[in-house]
Amino acid sequence: MAAALTDLIPVVNKLQDIVSTTNLTDLDLPLLTTVGSQSAGKSSVLENIVGKDFLPRGTGIVTRRPLILQLINVKPGDALVTKTTGFETDLGLQPGEKTLEDHLREAHGATPSQDNGFGLEWGEFLHMPGKRYYSFDNIRKEIENETARIAGKNKGISRIPINLKVYSPNVLNLTLVDLPGLTKIPIADQPTDIERQIKNLILEYISKPNCIILAISPANVDLVNSESLKLARQVDPQGKRTIGILSKLDLMDHGTNALDILTGKVYPLKLGFIGVVNRSQQDISTNKPLDESLRSEEEFFQNHPAYKTIASKCGTSYLAKTLNQILMNHIRERLPDIKAKLNTLMGQTEQELATYGDSNIVSKEDRGSIILTLMNKFASSFINSIEGNSSDISTKELCGGARIYYIYNDVLSQSLRSINPVSNLTVQDIRTAVRNSTGPRPSLFVPELAFDMLVKPQIKLLEGPSHRCVELVYEELMKICHNCGSHELSRYPKLQTKLVEVVSELLRERLGPTTKYVESLIEIHRAYINTNHPNFIGAAAAMTLVVEEKKKQQNLLDKPHSLKTQISSTELKKSKSTNGENGHAHRSTESTSTLDEVNKLERSKSSIVTANGSAHGEKDTFLNFFFGKDDKPSKPLKQEQPKPFSYPKESEVLQFNVPGQQNN
Repeated sequence: MAAALTDLIPVVNKLQDIVSTTNLTDLDLPLLTTVGSQSAGKSSVLENIVGKDFLPRGTGIVTRRPLILQLINVKPGDALVTKTTGFETDLGLQPGEKTLEDHLREAHGATPSQDNGFGLEWGEFLHMPGKRYYSFDNIRKEIENETARIAGKNKGISRIPINLKVYSPNVLNLTLVDLPGLTKIPIADQPTDIERQIKNLILEYISKPNCIILAISPANVDLVNSESLKLARQVDPQGKRTIGILSKLDLMDHGTNALDILTGKVYPLKLGFIGVVNRSQQDISTNKPLDESLRSEEEFFQNHPAYKTIASKCGTSYLAKTLNQILMNHIRERLPDIKAKLNTLMGQTEQELATYGDSNIVSKEDRGSIILTLMNKFASSFINSIEGNSSDISTKELCGGARIYYIYNDVLSQSLRSINPVSNLTVQDIRTAVRNSTGPRPSLFVPELAFDMLVKPQIKLLEGPSHRCVELVYEELMKICHNCGSHELSRYPKLQTKLVEVVSELLRERLGPTTKYVESLIEIHRAYINTNHPNFIGAAAAMTLVVEEKKKQQNLLDKPHSLKTQISSTELKKSKSTNGENGHAHRSTESTSTLDEVNKLERSKSSIVTANGSAHGEKDTFLNFFFGKDDKPSKPLKQEQPKPFSYPKESEVLQFNVPGQQNN
């Protein structure tokens, strides 16, 4: 049973490596986390537990990244001691050839049979697997370099941890986390919000229910001012998972002691307080061995008049044993919850893995089939987006095939209707083209050659809207391409990026040929003008419309004269056959109303004459030039003499009824 409990911490350490490597934050593992202000002695406590001087020291913030320290107890006969590391295996060592460790042992006067403790203590970093650091000075340098690599060379901090494993026969299995010390005022090149950053980083660790808090407070400072206990109380108000550690007991004022605190009378904690004595700065400067420092600490508690009664429950040795026992018990209590959480995460991971395809895929052919399947799904999604069968249909805007239909049916149609068919075409241009196409002979009808010459440039106006239509459709297809992707394809971001890139390049290549094809369609209509089309009016139909229009105008001109003659004859007859005063008044009223109607018709006649330009020297219209005009509309039966040809003024311009434009 004891052996089974001892194996719990190494198992949790392996899980911790997985969590650190995969950045799996959902799994809350039991940890011992140190919390304290700057210069409270956190680093000294950890070094006393390890028995080696390996942590960086200096002024200001030294610990700027969380250090996850895993202590692993090894015996001289363990396989880890003689195991060849991966780095040495890469060197291609032959059987019987000495390893790097053998050379190091011999250099320090040790032999494989007589180890003298050398080679049993080393450190390994998770970011440099397989490389062993037998010199703890090199471990300190690597911590400094790795801190500077991530957090920079200034005094900023980073939440990315450093994982360090220390193998030694002199340590107990523990997992500790060293966090930056609490500070109040930023100094030198520290960030202005350094206090908030450090506090948030510490709370990120100690807020987890499986974390055991090591609240380190210096004994030479009043306990009510302890920042570590204040912060621990925020997340653990009942003190169930907080261990109080009093450091620097030898620096208290003479005549004072911390016996009441250590016995739990001042600030009760379920896990209690433990007192330790750290090395002084002079001991660190003179490189006093830690073994001697631990012996001096033990002598201090045994000889101190106040602490000798509790000397067995003070010191670094007791602290290490207590932490080991607390951590094992804590792991045993939390093991069912950890196992259930692991099973849940494993089930979710297996389901996610199943979406990648068959897990037994080993050959390149099978990988190719998966890629082909993903490409087919991409193509199906692209087609569904155009046909409107996609499951992700937007309700906010038009997209896919609906957007393309809108471009063709609305945008292009509106652009074509807005084109003025006689843009930059004047009456002078028409007359000049007609005269040039007739040669030396006058022409009764408009020559077909002149019609082609005038119409072809106008057909060219269709190219602008057509090009814009092609560009809009291309942009919509590119948008579909970037938004098109299945859930399985999104799990392969590089494949998805490459697939979108290839399809985009294909669309970009087809943009030019499509534009040229549209231009060729317009050129076809310019090359052959289909006058047999039902929508084409033709010369006969145009003449019929003109004749009907002239008849309507002539009827309006003749109506007032006929009405006037009829009224005169009617009045003459009624004046002879009718007598009486009343009758005379009645006839006068009727004649007056009838004359009013005649006057109105005469006024409309004058307006028609003015509109036709046949009176008062008005301008000649295009149709009057070709089909003649009436100088005196009041005498329609009189034969008009033909007038000689004369060119119009330069200001004369054709006027057509164009949809969307107001007639001038």
